[in-house]
Amino acid sequence: MVNMAIFVSGGGTNCENIIKYFDGSEVARPVLVISNKAGVGAIEKAERLGVSVKVVPKSGLNDPDVILPLLKEYSVDFIVLAGFLLVIPGFLIDEYEHRMINLHPALLPKFGGIGMYGHHVHEAVKAAREKETGMTVHWVSREVDGGDIIAQFSTPISQGDTPDDIAAKEHVLEMEHFPQVIEELLISEGGKIRLRQ
Repeated sequence: MVNMAIFVSGGGTNCENIIKYFDGSEVARPVLVISNKAGVGAIEKAERLGVSVKVVPKSGLNDPDVILPLLKEYSVDFIVLAGFLLVIPGFLIDEYEHRMINLHPALLPKFGGIGMYGHHVHEAVKAAREKETGMTVHWVSREVDGGDIIAQFSTPISQGDTPDDIAAKEHVLEMEHFPQVIEELLISEGGKIRLRQ
C-alpha cells in the first residue's frame, strides 16, 4: 500500500477527486494533503473526506527541517502535485526522485515552465491559436515542467473558445483521467516505488 500526499494551492477539485477515487483502494491511500495557503477550498474538501491537512507556507516548503519530518511523520511514499503553484525545492525532488508527479494543464512541452500555470496556460493556448489542448502528467524534475512525460490526454478546441472555455474543456480531462493515471502508474511501477520503512 502506497501512502500518498497531495500538494495543493487552490480549490482542490483534483484533490477531492483523487481522495474519492482511492477510497477503499488496495493500491494507495491519501494520508496527507499539504496546502501552501490557508483557507482554500482544498482544505475543506480534504477534511470533509477525513484526510489530514497541513498548511505549509513557502518558507516551510523550502526548509528541509520542516517539510521532510512532516512527510516522514505520515510515512509518505509518493507525492502528487494537483494544482500546486510553488516551485518544488531541489532537496525535496532528490528525496522523492521518481516518486513525485505533477499535473500540467497543457500538452507539454508546449506552454510549460515558470509562470505557466492556471489561466496563464489557457490564455497562452488561446493566443497561439492551437487546435487542441490537454493535460500532461509528468515526473517532477529540477527543470520546471521538464520531467519525463507519463501520460497525456487531448481535446479539440475552436477559434471561438475563450480561455475560460479552454480551461473547462481541459478540466474535464483532469477529472476523467488523473486518478486513473496515478493508479496505473503505481501498479506498473510496482517495486520501483521505494516505500518508506
